[in-house]
Amino acid sequence: MPHTFFAPGLSGNTYTLPEDESKHAVRVLRLREGDAVELIDGAGSIYQAAVADAEAKRCQLRIVEQQQVPRRPYFVHIAVAPTKNLDRMEWLVEKATEMGIDRLSFLRCARSERRELKLERLERIAISALKQSGQAWLPQMDELTDFAAFVRTLEPATTFIAHLAEGERVSLAQVAAAGNGCCILIGPEGDFTPEEIQLALGLGIRPVTLGHTRLRTETAALAACHTVHVAQELA
Repeated sequence: MPHTFFAPGLSGNTYTLPEDESKHAVRVLRLREGDAVELIDGAGSIYQAAVADAEAKRCQLRIVEQQQVPRRPYFVHIAVAPTKNLDRMEWLVEKATEMGIDRLSFLRCARSERRELKLERLERIAISALKQSGQAWLPQMDELTDFAAFVRTLEPATTFIAHLAEGERVSLAQVAAAGNGCCILIGPEGDFTPEEIQLALGLGIRPVTLGHTRLRTETAALAACHTVHVAQELA
């Protein structure tokens, strides 16, 4: 398998790797002129390329072939309150990218343990997972946003809230199979507050269940992503 590099905004017949990637390609991977490599732009294109100039500071690649990968016919959007332990969010970003997710939003809820979040490292993890898994589309990641403001931007008909409070809920698998995409809201470790749940329900967002067990935040988010994929494939 050829080595894969991330090449956002690629256009034309050549691409020059950034200096750090050039150094890695030439000095660590020992790539030489003529060696085959793969490029992914994160916007649906996968390129087959060859090393044209193995310069450690400016490794130039020649594009040989381009393949355009269409988006799935359905959209997967998870909105989650990040955990205090950032490692668990990094795990979620990696696994959700490998599995295939279109958008990942981060919520600041009343019971959130993490009130600030920097996306730079999470974006690097997503890029690494994209290259490793062979996905063509890099997920959109949104800055941490207050729950009350965020839910008002969503389409209620395709948005669902997974909470642990009493009340009637339907299976996410059941409703995810009925449309061409959805957004699932996942709360913090202490769950959404009654006020947040009522706000969502008042906007027309429907409550769903992910099963009979109580899941960690990051597990629930990944389970929701997987459930949508399975439901759509079986629909």
